[in-house]
Amino acid sequence: MKDTIRTLHPDKKQGVNISKEKYDIIRKAILSILRLQKEISFMNLSRAVEKEVRGKFDGSVTWYVTTVKLDLEARGEIRRVPNSRPQLVKLAK
Repeated sequence: MKDTIRTLHPDKKQGVNISKEKYDIIRKAILSILRLQKEISFMNLSRAVEKEVRGKFDGSVTWYVTTVKLDLEARGEIRRVPNSRPQLVKLAK
């Protein structure tokens, strides 16, 4: 059995178990993009991650981006920009 990680959710909802390898790939891509973009809409973040992992990732990139983004929010690594529409995310200070 491959290593898995139990994700967290910022609203204290139950997380999911996902592959640690896939988690790490998506996490690295999200953080890399946010270091360059400062603030980015969730949709553009998802598209940017998809471009970055194309050909190296098996599975629904959008689903993994959503899941890992929520986990990173819960862990305090990234945060939503308050009152932003569409939702913007950025690195936590």
